[in-house]
Amino acid sequence: MDTIRIALTKGRLEKNTMELFEKIGLDCTNLKEKGRKLILPITGTNIEIVLAKAADVITYVEHGVCDVGIVGKDTIMEDGHSFYEVLDLGFGKCRFALAGQVDKDFYTGYNAKRIATKYPNVARSFFEEKCMNVEIIKIEGSVELAPLLGLSDAIVDIVETGTTLKENGLEIYEEICPISARMIVNIPSMKLKKEEIEKLIDLIENKKEA
Repeated sequence: MDTIRIALTKGRLEKNTMELFEKIGLDCTNLKEKGRKLILPITGTNIEIVLAKAADVITYVEHGVCDVGIVGKDTIMEDGHSFYEVLDLGFGKCRFALAGQVDKDFYTGYNAKRIATKYPNVARSFFEEKCMNVEIIKIEGSVELAPLLGLSDAIVDIVETGTTLKENGLEIYEEICPISARMIVNIPSMKLKKEEIEKLIDLIENKKEA
């Protein structure tokens, strides 16, 4: 039986996925006791877990070294290109939003707005759909700082509760789209390992609906 290699985003999605796998009857002992190991077999199955950063999950799936990936929709929108997105797993929920300083009217004026974000592709697509001319500034750390320091007119970022925005005097101007964890599949793997992958998808779908 062919091995199914699953690239899994480390951190919060890792914990949620482990809980999901246990619900469908997989033994996650090796994951719980992983130490510093990054490739972990699921005992009694042909499944192997690869722990990786979110953007790398997509890279591994696209290049076929992993058959399946579990990653946030945010990463798919920013970095994804060629794979099948087969399941919304329903956890890791948050949203992309346009936000800025309270009581500022973002949509007035004629000058191109400056937008700070960790997600330049998402931001660019959003404003292209609005036919708005903006300057995108890539930020790696706390995006909330950019409008406070006068670097940008607004930010495009992931928002979960909105608490961080409020504590920094910012508010949501517009919600862009919801985000959650998704299952993606390598295109050739979906053909070559069709039976095993579809069985895994069915197991997860049935547990989600139960």
